[in-house]
Amino acid sequence: MNTTELAWFKSSYSNNEGEACLEIATTPEVIHIRDSKDLRADAPTLAVTPTTWAAFLRTVR
Repeated sequence: MNTTELAWFKSSYSNNEGEACLEIATTPEVIHIRDSKDLRADAPTLAVTPTTWAAFLRTVR
């Protein structure tokens, strides 16, 4: 899937000054993560499995 077709949303933990903005887009198979400050269409993204994402969330909570 092309990442420009995904429904991205900003993390609720991102600050209002735009210094720490993380965006997430989910599909049943993959969690996509990107830096919202990088406005390039081909900006890099990180893709992880839902299992990996859940483990990450447990760790940071």
